[in-house]
Parts: sequence; C-alpha cells; structure tokens
Amino acid sequence: MQQIINFIIRYKITLLYILLMIIALGFTVRSKSYHEAKFFNSANQISGGIYNTFSNATSYFDLNEQNKRLLQENKDLRKLLFNKKEGDSIKIDTININYIITSAKIIKNSYASPRNYLTINKGKNDGIEQDMGVITDKGILGIIDYTSSNYGKVQSILNTKSNINAKIKNTNYFGSLVWDTERYDVVQLVDIPRSVPLHVGDTITTGAMSSIFPENIPIGVIKKYNLNASQSLYDINVQLFNDMTNIKNIYIIKNINRPEIIALESNIENVP
Repeated sequence: MQQIINFIIRYKITLLYILLMIIALGFTVRSKSYHEAKFFNSANQISGGIYNTFSNATSYFDLNEQNKRLLQENKDLRKLLFNKKEGDSIKIDTININYIITSAKIIKNSYASPRNYLTINKGKNDGIEQDMGVITDKGILGIIDYTSSNYGKVQSILNTKSNINAKIKNTNYFGSLVWDTERYDVVQLVDIPRSVPLHVGDTITTGAMSSIFPENIPIGVIKKYNLNASQSLYDINVQLFNDMTNIKNIYIIKNINRPEIIALESNIENVP
C-alpha cells in the first residue's frame, strides 16, 4: 500500500496531467456532433478489429452448422425456382433492380440489454451506409446505425429505440414493431385496430410503408394478443423466426430509391 502511495506522490504531476487531458477530451467529444461522430467511428474501428479476430477463430468451429443453414437456404431458393409458373422466365438483364444485397457476418452479438447492437464485418469501404436494412435467411434483424471504414453497427430489433413498419401477412393491416425488453425471442406489434381478425400463428412480415425494407420479409408469428387499455387497438406478441442468440451470416439491403423517396416526403412536409 505504501508503495502505491509513494508512486502517486512521485508522479502526481503526470497523473494529474493525464486526468485533465481525459476530461478535456470528453468535453470536446460531447460538445460537437462532428467530434462525437469521429470518436464513435474510431472506437467502432478499433473494437471491430478485436471482435473480428475472435469471430474468425470461433467461425472455424461453427462451419458444420453454417453449412447446414446454407444448404437449407439453397434448397428454399431452388424450390422457388422449380415452382415458378409455366411460361415465366428469369432474365437478369431485364430485371428492374430496386434493392442491392450485400452479404456480411456478425462478429459481435448483443441481446440481453434494453438497447442491443450487433457489430458486422462490413463498413463504408463496402458501400454500407446508415439506415440500410439487415436480414438473415429467416427474417429481419435490424437497421445499420453507425459505420466505420471496415465495420458497421446494427441497431437490433431487440432495442427500445427500434420501430419498424410491419403487417399481418396477406393483408393490408399494418402497425409498428417494437420491443418491451421482456424476452429476446418475442417482440410486439402495436397499433392494429380491434376490427382486424387475428389468429394465433398468423405470420407477421414487413409492411409496404418502409423505405428501408422490402415488403413481405418474414418477422415471426403471433404468439398471443389482447386489447390494450383503450380497448380499440391490439397489443400483439410476435414470436421471432430468428434465433437472436445464434446469428452469423446476414444480408444488408440497400434501397437505391430511398434518397428520392426521402426527398419527396420532405418536400411534402414542408408545403405550407
């Protein structure tokens, strides 16, 4: 103990300088949005490199399970191809492409806190930008929140800030997908009117009101529902298709028409 006290006394000027420098940096980062963004991007770059190293090590032992998932996904894609209607054709050069898909991997997953985020191994250098949608082969996962040069941070649907347009499959009844933090495998669909016919087991998908996700991407199924305090809207628990504790391979969706949609909506809102 005496040695620690002697060390502090001997280097008190240096330690005081370091403490004041840390405090000054903290005030600088928090005072300007530019500095704050730079700080988070740099921190994301450093932590991303560390997470990526661990991810590469663990991925080797998970190859068998990942191969099974890829085989199942290829099987589903072939099913769609083989069951196309007679006379239909697939001509890549004539398809009107609205969405660009980029594959990536999760290198850090979070699902136990009120505001969960995931780190991925793709960033600005790969064309990844804020507000791009993130999905798996089973359903939606979240939305890109921050990016550095080589890594990205995904705001999970298991996040109290998350709010995603969703609907009951094969209908035009839509609401907002939120999370009450109770369970990592269940989210909530709100703002569905009591006049809508509901059944446990009904499939919930993304709605058409989003400029981030295409319509009809799977989310989960209705686990239970009840009328809220106003007795005019349903509170619906949705059992997720994704196992949020065990995710590796993902797809990032870029809507190439989103800037035009945002600009149009902004002009409409500014009309007096």
